[in-house]
Amino acid sequence: MTAQRRVIARVLSEATDHPDVEAVHRRALRIDSRISIATVYRTVRLFEEADILERHDFRDGRSRYEEATEIHHDHLINIETGEVIEFQNEEIEALQRAVAKKLGFDLIDHRLELYGIPLKTKKNSTK
Repeated sequence: MTAQRRVIARVLSEATDHPDVEAVHRRALRIDSRISIATVYRTVRLFEEADILERHDFRDGRSRYEEATEIHHDHLINIETGEVIEFQNEEIEALQRAVAKKLGFDLIDHRLELYGIPLKTKKNSTK
């Protein structure tokens, strides 16, 4: 692995959000000013093909990435801010397995993305 790919891998592993390629590039430039956007695109594609990264399309017109993990989680996307909240809920997981079973399937994988806007507080909603 090249030094530039190591920088990109570091940026991705340190990310607490779900950055797009441009955000990864900006962060990588702080470490190595010679990294081009093309290098980031190639590296992200390589990591995705190697199942190191997962690509998400959260309906904002750009692919966003996170490290692939063994621990399953789902996403709630705030459509006002673009914030992505990861969550786990065993009731939802059980319901999805039950639906698949009822339809004659063993569930082997799934992805759940919820899109919402924050609830207004009572104080703000009475105005």
